[in-house]
Amino acid sequence: MESFRKNLSVFLAFFTPSAGWLFLFFIAPLGIIFVYSFSETISLTEVELTWTFENYGRLLEPEIQTLFWRSIWLASISTAVCLVVGYPVALVIATAPAKWKPWLLLIVILPFWTNLLIRTYALLNILGTRGRVNEGLEWLWTKADGFLTLIGLGAYDLIGEEFEPIVFLGRWSGVIIGLVYVHLPFTILPIYAALERLDRSYLEASLDLGASQWRTFRSVLLPLTMAGVITAAIITFIPMLGSFLTPALLGRGQVDMIANVIERQFKGANDWPFGAAMSLFLLYVTFIILAIQAFAAMRKQKRSERRG
Repeated sequence: MESFRKNLSVFLAFFTPSAGWLFLFFIAPLGIIFVYSFSETISLTEVELTWTFENYGRLLEPEIQTLFWRSIWLASISTAVCLVVGYPVALVIATAPAKWKPWLLLIVILPFWTNLLIRTYALLNILGTRGRVNEGLEWLWTKADGFLTLIGLGAYDLIGEEFEPIVFLGRWSGVIIGLVYVHLPFTILPIYAALERLDRSYLEASLDLGASQWRTFRSVLLPLTMAGVITAAIITFIPMLGSFLTPALLGRGQVDMIANVIERQFKGANDWPFGAAMSLFLLYVTFIILAIQAFAAMRKQKRSERRG
């Protein structure tokens, strides 16, 4: 390909609109937030730039630290669940007959065709105290009650006097279920891509040499697809860490994540400088995670070149 300097006008024709859009809707707003993070609120409607670090100092308060660690914990647990659930699904799709793969992939990406708000409200209907999950459990409890009574056993002593619905909303379990439901496709697709590129002769050689299927998975399949697993973990964890709608609706104000508190700083509390500092801190954490992943990939590439 010729150097872009030889066709500078063509390069600028394609580069200028993209660069302008990126600057106008990403760089400029990010710069405004950066300035706000060093400002002070002097009235209900005015913010003064004083270049203070007080907003960043407030991030060390115990309540804010608890919030950050809770967000990291919820995002980490949800990411782990996505990996455990998503890897087998990706493996099934990758090993399925060619005529079925497009349909299986369509099922995975189908939720993207529905608005996130609608999907979350559907979870409210499913996980509520009178939702579909508890209705199913209550039906099973009624059948068990009738069966135990039929064989002459007291249901009161074995399973309780009446059915008590499981509470998901307003608890961390409901938030994790919601996060996994929303972000699971982001986990499946990168792992599927890694499995599709895999040379399956390695798996056949492992099985031919006497290794069990579990040993083949643990010693051959998983290491060869680890790049896809790491990519899936990163692009799942980062959006989870900044999730707002899912914990807001499913957490019911009892299980807040960092994005929920940031939203309150800009709306209810009217403390834009502190909200900007929290937003940028979340951005810094994201950059650190991406930098670690990039550094690890570079080291792995250098080791491969030395061996080659």
